Formats: sequence, C-alpha cells, structure tokens
Amino acid sequence: MNEQIKLESNDKNGFFSVEIDGKTEAKMTFVFAGTDKIIIDHTEVNPGNNGKGLGKKMVAASVEMAREKNLKIIPLCPFAKSVFDKTLEFRDVL
Repeated sequence: MNEQIKLESNDKNGFFSVEIDGKTEAKMTFVFAGTDKIIIDHTEVNPGNNGKGLGKKMVAASVEMAREKNLKIIPLCPFAKSVFDKTLEFRDVL
C-alpha cells in the first residue's frame, strides 16, 4: 500500500489529501484568513477508511505547515477541532 499526503493551495484556500495507491481517499479543506491564519473548514474520509487515522494524518500535516510558515490554525471543522482537543502537542498553532 502506497500512502501519500498531498497539499494543494493557492493564495485563498487549499486542501490536504491522502492518496492510497494513487486514489484520493481523504480530503481536508482550508481557507486563508488574512496572512497569518488558516481555517480548517471540512474533513472527509471515503467510506471504508474510517478509523484508519487518515483524518489525523491530514491535521498533523496542517500543523507541520503552520509551524513552517508561522501560521495559526482555526479548526472550525468538528473533526479537526476534536483532534486538536485530544492532541496537546498540536496546540502551539492554535
């Protein structure tokens, strides 16, 4: 199984996705809020992939990006918010 986390974005919005064997199995969208924040607004995992940690991997990738680019994250998506609530080491980007 070949799993890859991808990021696509422009100056307004973007998304993280998880591809498994070349097929997109999960996606998390965000929008930029000014120059120093992103708002995670939606997370979606294809049926059959629930419980595999794909959503958390995308949140972790967003945290990594936020740290690299000195951004803060506003998790409006209920799933992303629950990951931040449970994962203390991600809270530095809130």
